[in-house]
Amino acid sequence: MVTLRKCALLLILVLGPLMGLASADSAQDTMKSWLADTANQTTIPPGTTITMQNWQQYKQYMPVGMAGFFSGAYFWKMPPDVEMPVGPTVIYPLPKGYLEASEKYGSQTRVVHMPDGTMNLGNYVAGMPFPNPQEPDKGYKILANVWFPGGPYLLVLSPASGFGSFCTADRFNNTSCTKTSVVYRSLAYNWSPDVPRTEPEAAGAWYSEWLMVEQPEQSRYTADLTLFWQDLTKMEDSFVFVPSLRRSLRLAVSARCAPLFGSDMIHDDQRGGYNGGLSLFNADYLGTRKILAMTDLTNADGVWPGNYAMPLGWSKPSWGPWSLRDVDVLDVRRVPSQRAGYCYGSKIMYVDHQFYHQLWEEVYDANMKLWKVVHVGLHPSVITPGEGKTPLDGSLIESYWDLQNDHVSHVFTANPDGKTDGLTYDKGAPTEYNNITKYSTPGGLMLIMR
Repeated sequence: MVTLRKCALLLILVLGPLMGLASADSAQDTMKSWLADTANQTTIPPGTTITMQNWQQYKQYMPVGMAGFFSGAYFWKMPPDVEMPVGPTVIYPLPKGYLEASEKYGSQTRVVHMPDGTMNLGNYVAGMPFPNPQEPDKGYKILANVWFPGGPYLLVLSPASGFGSFCTADRFNNTSCTKTSVVYRSLAYNWSPDVPRTEPEAAGAWYSEWLMVEQPEQSRYTADLTLFWQDLTKMEDSFVFVPSLRRSLRLAVSARCAPLFGSDMIHDDQRGGYNGGLSLFNADYLGTRKILAMTDLTNADGVWPGNYAMPLGWSKPSWGPWSLRDVDVLDVRRVPSQRAGYCYGSKIMYVDHQFYHQLWEEVYDANMKLWKVVHVGLHPSVITPGEGKTPLDGSLIESYWDLQNDHVSHVFTANPDGKTDGLTYDKGAPTEYNNITKYSTPGGLMLIMR
């Protein structure tokens, strides 16, 4: 006689996979294995060059996706002649004003647990929210540090200095590029003495990202504005100016998963690598490791798509050395109440332990299948006159490899001649871009074609 318990077990075995009861969390499983494999790291001597012939000797210093490119696990693979020169690890300090604000206000910032399971920040003023993040809530504290970096209050890419570029390629190496002007503006929580802590025109926002297509001509004047709110429980708002309509449109919530300017980057890949309001995410701290990273991009003469190490689109030795960086590894996910309809199930972020910027990511879709691999290369630059180089907001390269659709996008600030100083900052930015109404409000979009 078949018992009720046996019937229940039979139903679980038969229906479980259909109902998702037996589905594995591939992000967790993958990272558990990776953490075990990388537990006994030592170092890589400067002067080492990593190639296809010796890469397995250094596998324990590679993020999951990088090792996958070397092993041939994906459509995108390392070119046979790849060379990754390893240099010394160079530490560039964060701006003095940012560090002073961090020291002054960091001890008073608190993680606030909300009744609905979300978290928020209490008493945050300026600087790094948590200069020494510890448990409890260590992952969320690190995420907050990523959210509020030590960058300039005004960052501009313009026709005078050089554009930003979104270049895409498919499995057949068909490429296309879009060039954009960029104006990023901090409107609140400012640490620089040159601007108010909160701009009078902020209107509740703390940060704005404005991008406008300059080339190709048929798409010129298409612009995208994203506003991030001081209320961290509030989802960001995005607006698009459509030249053919001579008007701007507010994007629906579902559009946050739509491609940005036809690339593999979406709106939720912008501010700190995730969007939607800091309170809408949880972050599990998985551990601290050393990974190979490019944080000293010294020359971009290979960055333009025609000069990439194809087919992967990998860096060339001429770009600058790789080095070992200590990173805090996070598993970032939407809080359960906000996951329905969201495009990302998990984002594994490898966050630099010194300046709290992601250097590498693996992104999983809503069904927890690996979707994208992301690499971020940074070029140190002088933000504040009179100070030395800082690690953030110099020229950069971001690559988004779509493993499910055999597609890739390279987002960068270098020009064909290898120029890497296209970004301008704060008082060094062209005066006309220091305009909050025009570049940080929806109404400003209506001024584009006037």
